[in-house]
Amino acid sequence: MAENHASAAARAADADDHQRPALCRSSFIPAYSDVNDDSLEGSAFRPLIVSVSGDSHSDDDRPFSGGGRVPVPPFSWRRLWLFTGPGLLMSVAFLDPGNLEGDLQAGAAAGDALLWLLLWTTAMGLLVQLLSARLGVATGRHLAELCRGGYPDWARRALWLMAEVAMVSADIQEVIGSAVAIRILSHGFMPLWAGVVITGLDCFIFLSLENYGVRKLEGLFAVLIATMALSFGWMFIETKPNGKDLIIGILVPKLSSRTIRQAVGLVGCVITPHNVFLHSALVQSRKIDPDNEHGVREALRYYTIESTVALVVPFMINLFVTTVFAKGFYGTKEAGNIGLENAGHYLQEKFGGEFFPILYIWGVGLLAAGTSSTITGTYAGQFIMSGFLNWKLKRWIRALITRSFAIVPTVAVALWFNTSDSALDVLNEWLNVLQSIQIPFALIPLITLVSKEEVMGVFKIGPRTQIATWIIASVPIIANGYLLMDFFSSEMRGVLSGSVICVAVLVYASFLFYLIIRGMKLPNSSI
Repeated sequence: MAENHASAAARAADADDHQRPALCRSSFIPAYSDVNDDSLEGSAFRPLIVSVSGDSHSDDDRPFSGGGRVPVPPFSWRRLWLFTGPGLLMSVAFLDPGNLEGDLQAGAAAGDALLWLLLWTTAMGLLVQLLSARLGVATGRHLAELCRGGYPDWARRALWLMAEVAMVSADIQEVIGSAVAIRILSHGFMPLWAGVVITGLDCFIFLSLENYGVRKLEGLFAVLIATMALSFGWMFIETKPNGKDLIIGILVPKLSSRTIRQAVGLVGCVITPHNVFLHSALVQSRKIDPDNEHGVREALRYYTIESTVALVVPFMINLFVTTVFAKGFYGTKEAGNIGLENAGHYLQEKFGGEFFPILYIWGVGLLAAGTSSTITGTYAGQFIMSGFLNWKLKRWIRALITRSFAIVPTVAVALWFNTSDSALDVLNEWLNVLQSIQIPFALIPLITLVSKEEVMGVFKIGPRTQIATWIIASVPIIANGYLLMDFFSSEMRGVLSGSVICVAVLVYASFLFYLIIRGMKLPNSSI
């Protein structure tokens, strides 16, 4: 009788397993037991999972203790609030100093003519981030972890290296942006290198809020984003832009040969490689069972709403910045000389400030942008390192290593370029090139994985969505390819440099081709 009972139980368990979405049975997705507890934070959030159950304490941050899971009930505003948070951290990548520099240059060079492109590129970025969130919710793993299981060792390490290069490149820009803001707010007293050190230290201070609950950290980001909105919104009101020109710029697509470079720059900065890895991990700060189809569908609905709303604010802030510089500098001789380092001084000379010096308003907004983006960059670095390499390190050690990757070269850069705005602009161009090169190494694995039933189960994207996604993803890739060709054609001369570039392009294209072919064969291929 006991044997019959055990046999029936085994059959029932097997039947239950077959009823689940095929999410975690694929050989290239690491089992929970294969990942150490510290890295299966999936993130820094592992001990700080926010409960989304229906009990009276669901608003509290609490340790993740496993056990039974309560299915997500029907839609409610209160439950949407419980899922609100990851989108705030994700949206910061649309507001980092690199994006602000693209905005001000687009406004100065093209006026309001590229506002329509800003709208559509933000929508394009939203699609990519929704795919990243979908991957994290449906599998219970983030992108870097899935890449570790889906590719051979050499390819996995190459992808990790590309992700680290992209993250450090973005981090240098973000830290320098904060340092520039500190120099502005200190009236030039603080040198650039000191601002870099302060930014590195305050990043650790803000990250310590995590010990008091993930909601506290998300609240900090809400404050920083609100600070940016108020600062740049104040500038927008102070400069009194033409409402008719603004509406026409948003609704009527216009593009000329004179503004093609700025247009391509706007498109190219939409996809931030480390943010693609980041969002797939952030969504796991809520307790969601990837084997519960109803719960996953509910979570995806909430995260779709939350991410969409979260990106409305960055769009408005980017619009404010673009419009302010369009109003002040479009068609002037200063338009070609404006960069992140001297933008505040140009604003002060042009507008002054009716109630408060506009230079300092710009500095406050820039500091909030740099601070928030450096914090998310540190988180992304932890996810990338733990996911690809599965290093068994304490969180604070991993954060220190991640910070050092960015702070050490940034201090060197700040010491070297402390008084040279033009040199910093050249550096920014090179950093943009480095980030542009890395974009396909985040997009190709992401789209490949969300298209696979063996990975996503019933939550894989359909054929039409796959086609649309590949087309949309190709836009920033092509745009960045154009920028790279334009950059190298102007910077590189001679047979030797041309030969080196040709070899590098061949290796680069071969690896991309491999990733695409490998993706077609996942998960059964062993190449």
